[in-house]
Amino acid sequence: MRKYTLLFCIVTAGLLSCSGKMEIGETADELPAIRPDYAGVTVPPNIAPLNFTVETPHTDAQVTFSGKHARFTVKEKRGQFYIPVRRWRELLSEAAGDTVRATVRIKNEAGWKEYAPFFIEVAPERADAYLAYRLIAPGYELWDEMGIYQRKLESYTQQAVYETRMTQQNCVNCHSFCMQNPEKMLFHMRDNFACTVLIDGDKIEKLNTKTAETISPLVYPSWHPSGQFVAFSVNQTKQAFHTAHPNRVEVFDLASDVVVYDVQKHEIVTSPLLFSKDRFETFPTFSPDGKTLYFCSATARPMPDEFEQVKYSLCSIAFDPETRTFGQTADTLYNAVQGGKSASFPRVSPDGRYLLYTLSGYGNFSIWHKDADLYLADLHTNESKRLDRVNSDDVESYHSWSLNSRWFVFSSRRIDGLYTRPYIAYVDTGDEVRKPFLLPQEDVDFYSRFMQSYNIPEFITGPVPFNQYAVSRKVRNDAGIQVKSAFRR
Repeated sequence: MRKYTLLFCIVTAGLLSCSGKMEIGETADELPAIRPDYAGVTVPPNIAPLNFTVETPHTDAQVTFSGKHARFTVKEKRGQFYIPVRRWRELLSEAAGDTVRATVRIKNEAGWKEYAPFFIEVAPERADAYLAYRLIAPGYELWDEMGIYQRKLESYTQQAVYETRMTQQNCVNCHSFCMQNPEKMLFHMRDNFACTVLIDGDKIEKLNTKTAETISPLVYPSWHPSGQFVAFSVNQTKQAFHTAHPNRVEVFDLASDVVVYDVQKHEIVTSPLLFSKDRFETFPTFSPDGKTLYFCSATARPMPDEFEQVKYSLCSIAFDPETRTFGQTADTLYNAVQGGKSASFPRVSPDGRYLLYTLSGYGNFSIWHKDADLYLADLHTNESKRLDRVNSDDVESYHSWSLNSRWFVFSSRRIDGLYTRPYIAYVDTGDEVRKPFLLPQEDVDFYSRFMQSYNIPEFITGPVPFNQYAVSRKVRNDAGIQVKSAFRR
């Protein structure tokens, strides 16, 4: 009888050792080394699980997440933490406006070690539900296999909006949405079936946008909030590759102007302040009230001989949507001569409070300039600040706002200096910009294997509903609408 009792005790002890409390041999003061770095970031309550891995060598690991009431532990699988979607959503829903605590433990030869917990702030405001972007080879010299895609933020699901295989591997670029509305958008096709595709609900238009008065078809777009106009640049653009220069690729304009397209009348209008042979004007963007047009402007120089001498100021001009007319003067928000840097990609928050833009040493195509950083201008005070929490030692460039003006997404090459990846940052009610986070993927090693760049990340409020086959049929079979100029050069 004593033998069976002893055996029962041994088995019971074995079970308790497997499922009972963990014995922690060491408690550390430092944070764990994790990848991606999610410690101290601020996230929306509708973001997918932030799967991560512990970089310190170990044989086993686990992490415990806890909020006000919710608490659960995730054990490491195949070298990373796969966080259960349902439990993660419950945790973030409870923690909205508060924090999530994450405690990591690893096991090595000395036993279990528990690190100091790191915290994830959960903002009360959601981000727009989807992110749209183009996937493209990083050098932009290969474009026969690319597409525009959309990603649901609270999951890892990605769907094609339009792929080049639909129209003989032509280039597609410059997708743009009216006030983050997925049903009102446009994008360009180049090479085969060259045109601009404008989509408004069930209506698809094929636009032929080169006119006798403009130097090129329409290029970089920005919708008027009414949806009745779209501001565009027209550019004669060249691309070059450096053999001995900090920046790998150089994209520059030989000439450029800014025009506004009337969606109903299929006409473009402009102003001498936007359309001059003496200056390069580019990257227009409307204010959310539709009464101001921001743009970048530089003194024209011989190109490419003086490409490093071209520096763009950030300017604005009044626009009257009723008469399609512009103001008589242009204001300067950032003066390149005085500031010494060059501005690009101005984007105004939908509430009209902030203007986010990029500054780099020269030029306007800053997505390959390692010194490119993001700056935020307060349009109430006209003061600008460099976003130190957002910027890195590599490229920060293209960016766009969420409809509630609390979130923006931007592209960065900080991981490897080669591929642009999307990061998301929060602007709190005290005007502080929080530490950004990398768009999460289910597999932590995804970005180290994926050999395409995320280009032009744009927040949208829902999925793009149109059928890409309908677009393909339209551009293949329709002659298209010829855009006209309501001005003379």
